[in-house]
Amino acid sequence: MLRLFTALHVPEHIAETLARRQSGLPGAKWRPLDQLHITLAFYGEANERQADDLASELVKAEGRGAFELELSGVGAFGDNHRSQTLWAGVKASEPLTQLAARCKTAGERAGLPPERRDYRPHVTLAYLKPHVDPDRVGAWMTGHNMLHSPPIRFETFGLYSSILTDSGSVYTLEREYYL
Repeated sequence: MLRLFTALHVPEHIAETLARRQSGLPGAKWRPLDQLHITLAFYGEANERQADDLASELVKAEGRGAFELELSGVGAFGDNHRSQTLWAGVKASEPLTQLAARCKTAGERAGLPPERRDYRPHVTLAYLKPHVDPDRVGAWMTGHNMLHSPPIRFETFGLYSSILTDSGSVYTLEREYYL
């Protein structure tokens, strides 16, 4: 079984800018630069046939044209008043929303049920350990909330596999698609 998702890979120069913000919060497990991405659709566990079907279905999401995105602000996801994930926001974009919808549909056609959560584009910067002081999280977000990137041009998206290890997830680009 493979854990699969589609994503836009954050270019190195933008990842380096984000890396400068990845500090100053004890208990944050910062994501490596080469793994910073904007998830389009998460498919979860897939068998080999479903993975092959998904790869074929994603071809239908190609060819709509490259587009630009901007990062804007930071935030956190969590539950029960505890943050678990820090992220950089992505400014609303119709081409991004449409691509994410096409990726979701490709998964459905391949027999992979869609995630139930609403699509909220972001770049995960860190996962937080349970003991992280919420006041420190709030201070970190206040200190970095003015984040804004120049337009970032995307010409491709990828189908990735994810392997969970003791030190975090490891992502592998399985196939690349042209926008």
